[in-house]
Amino acid sequence: AFFAIGAYTMALLNSPFPHNLMWGFWPAVVLGVVLAALAGVLLGLRAALLMLGLNAAILIGLGWLVAAGHFETSGALFQTFERALAAGASFFFLNAGTALSVAVLVEGLESTSRQKELTARKLDEERAGLISAKASLRAEVEERKASEAALRESEGRYKLLAENVSDVIWTVDIGLRFTYLSPSADKLLGYTADELLRQPVTDLLAPDSQRLVTEKVARMVARLAQGGNRPFDLQNLEIQMIRKDGAKFWTEIQNSFFLNERGEVAGIIGVARDITKRKQAEKEKERLETQLLQAEKMKAIGTLAGGVAHDLNNILSGIVSYPELLLLDLSANHPMAAPLKTIQESGKKAAAIVQDLLTLARRGVSASDVVNLNDVVTGYLISPEHKKLLQFHPSVEIERRLDASLLNILGSPHHLSKTLMNLVSNAAEAMPEGGKITIATANRYVDRPLNGYDRIDAGDYCVLTVADTGTGIAPEELPKIFEPFYTKKVMGRSGTGLGMAVVWGTVKDHNGYIEVKSALQQGSVFTLYFPVTRRVKTMSETAVSMEDYRGHGETVLVVDDVRDQREIATKMLAKLGYRVNAVESGEEAILFIASQPADLVILDM
Repeated sequence: AFFAIGAYTMALLNSPFPHNLMWGFWPAVVLGVVLAALAGVLLGLRAALLMLGLNAAILIGLGWLVAAGHFETSGALFQTFERALAAGASFFFLNAGTALSVAVLVEGLESTSRQKELTARKLDEERAGLISAKASLRAEVEERKASEAALRESEGRYKLLAENVSDVIWTVDIGLRFTYLSPSADKLLGYTADELLRQPVTDLLAPDSQRLVTEKVARMVARLAQGGNRPFDLQNLEIQMIRKDGAKFWTEIQNSFFLNERGEVAGIIGVARDITKRKQAEKEKERLETQLLQAEKMKAIGTLAGGVAHDLNNILSGIVSYPELLLLDLSANHPMAAPLKTIQESGKKAAAIVQDLLTLARRGVSASDVVNLNDVVTGYLISPEHKKLLQFHPSVEIERRLDASLLNILGSPHHLSKTLMNLVSNAAEAMPEGGKITIATANRYVDRPLNGYDRIDAGDYCVLTVADTGTGIAPEELPKIFEPFYTKKVMGRSGTGLGMAVVWGTVKDHNGYIEVKSALQQGSVFTLYFPVTRRVKTMSETAVSMEDYRGHGETVLVVDDVRDQREIATKMLAKLGYRVNAVESGEEAILFIASQPADLVILDM
């Protein structure tokens, strides 16, 4: 609009020839071209097109004005319509070419500028992204380095632990083959890791432990397959393993199942610890507890037996003593002599049983004589009891192996002989088809305590051994053999069930120990340990005859609270030629001594 108004104004006002179109056309052409170009430069392609449209409208308007006769067309360009049209078209196309080329150029430059800015912006964004990625990468690298350092530190701690701990850390697959072993396996098992990795776990287990492990693993795998216990629940086992040298030892196993990446049971991981010393301590504790219970039981039985024996002694004294008094007044051919001797012998047998009860009660055993076990063995082998034994067991052979340099012990020859008799009798009963009994003596030094049926302390001992080739003793019966009245012998012919209890009591009264080894159909060996003494054995006393016991009127005071005992003692001493007085209490004895002296006082202790 501005262009059209300006062109028209210039044509009308500034032309020296007001109605001559030539004076306004050329400035209008220049101004139209310039304005169109400026519009294209400043406002872009749309503005340039708009300016072209305006120029076209002006040209059309001028053409109409010329055709209407409002302008003089004296110029050469407007003399004819065709020339005017050609001039207008030339103007329009010049204007269009200029405006459009400039607009396109400017648009291209602007597009290039925008692309440059966009590219620069993208580059800035990518640069920022690269900087961020670089920072993230640096952080990731630092994190990975820290993780690797932590892993190396963890591996170092694990290696330090695995290589220095005494326990064995291991893993096995479901087939029970080792997949990993810590270095301590060499110390525990004696095998190298390579040797262990080539053999299944079961080859290292004792038979009972093999069954236990395989059954337990099978049960656990089946339970896990059914959704039972979770794989990481620990399972504790105590199993017996075998070292490379064949030695067996006990281990405690703590283990659990572990899974692979698919959630399936992949194997077992665990720790093995040598608990041999603990098992030995537990076994020793159990043995001591059993021994204590046995001692307490024997003590209780002994207390009961001692009370019974004391009462029986008072009863038996008349049965044994009165026949002896009567026999002193009868001739050997008297009709009553034989019955009285039978009564006396029966009483003596009963008294022997009572003596066993007293021995069981650990009463009346004097272990103060210097004794040589060789003499005890020799004395027993020529005794009537041994001859009677051979009559019942003619197919039994007796062998003796006596150490000529055997040391002495402090003991009771009678009770030691009774102990030997009981052991030999039991050995003979254990060989119904015949066999050999070996009686041996030896000196033995025990340098450290020995654990067995009995715990033997260190020291010097004289050892008495009775071994047989009989039927042996079952393991479940072995703890019972020293209990009173526990017997496998023929009752009434060869024992009362007190024999082994007497052996136990006698050995304990001599501060000794008993070792028993036995197996079914392999015989038994009883080894008795007695502490040695450095005292020298004195010559045995000469046997005393009845005449040596006779008195010559000496005064004897008998003190006993049992009337029958006082009467028996009074009659026997009077028969031997003594003047006898008897009282029933200590007070009466003091009063008696105060009034008249006595050469001998016999007390019931």
